[in-house]
Amino acid sequence: MFPENTGHRTTEQAITVHHPTPIAPYAAAPLVPVQPANVPAVTSIVLPDGRVITGYAIDHGQPEPVAAKPLVSRTAVNIALGGIGFAAVCGDLVLLTTFIAALAALVQQLVILAAVVFGGFIVVQVLTATGQKSGTTVNIHKAVIKRNHFHT
Repeated sequence: MFPENTGHRTTEQAITVHHPTPIAPYAAAPLVPVQPANVPAVTSIVLPDGRVITGYAIDHGQPEPVAAKPLVSRTAVNIALGGIGFAAVCGDLVLLTTFIAALAALVQQLVILAAVVFGGFIVVQVLTATGQKSGTTVNIHKAVIKRNHFHT
């Protein structure tokens, strides 16, 4: 009625078991306990309630002496160097904007100069036209205007 579950192994399938291979022991010299050259003395302390505590005295390591602080902190030096770098960049940016403004003014002056020269050339051509003029010339000797009509 239900389909067989093929995701699981059936009991008829063989299972392979892998056994780890032991590693040969390292042939080293046997460890021999060695006593320290300087054995600390055993001390006993009697507490106020009468109990006695016996043990070895522990020599606490001395901390290293604190190095003398520099006159100026490293952070202050880094901030100062950053400020100098920022000022150098800002100075270059001011020079760059000044150069761009001067270049724009030069281009503007060149455009105005071209307009003046070209306009002057046109005016000279119009005013000093030589050669024959084309068109009709009408000479009016006597003109009479009657009732909004022009009669010659």
